Amino acid sequence: MRRAPRLAPLAAHLWDRDAAAMLRGRVRSADRFLSGGADAPRLPNVLGVLGHHPRLAAAWLGYNGVLLDDPALEPRLRELLILRVAWRTRSRYEWIQHARMGRSAGLSDAHLAALAGDEQAVEWTPLERLLLDAADQLLTAHRIDDITWNGLAAHLDARRLLEVLFVVGSYLCLAMVFGSTGLELDPDMDPTSAPPLPGMEE
Repeated sequence: MRRAPRLAPLAAHLWDRDAAAMLRGRVRSADRFLSGGADAPRLPNVLGVLGHHPRLAAAWLGYNGVLLDDPALEPRLRELLILRVAWRTRSRYEWIQHARMGRSAGLSDAHLAALAGDEQAVEWTPLERLLLDAADQLLTAHRIDDITWNGLAAHLDARRLLEVLFVVGSYLCLAMVFGSTGLELDPDMDPTSAPPLPGMEE
């Protein structure tokens, strides 16, 4: 039996007007949920949890908006990094959400299978292999080693190198928040849309 969340998402009707206004304009994909209109879609659970601390949420979304809405790193490569973090941290919400976003950015079911441990599912490009190694090193040792860094630097400029670090660090932080608060999947998130996470109940 799935446990109840430790910190339940704050439903949209419980937000005060100032809190919603504070978050609007930070991430384009979030604005439609925060419009306050009668036709606004259901608030995703992640925004509901962030709604408990609007000032923190506004600052976080503004920062995250750079990575999502105005990135230097190509979205496909960003999603590859995020999915590696989600898989390694067993972050169910992050894994399912970014499987969907990854497909939109050009990743295939074979890429997801490869990230989930099927090494023969796809042949990574040299840059993709370096990015996966970099994510693994950051998650394990909190530092990219010299060989991997120099390999990345042959493909990426300084802005994109920095975004590699910030994407992995940011989504590790989110995975810790999601896991610790017990964030549940949104109703429209299909748990069968990505390979299952080992040890995670469906």
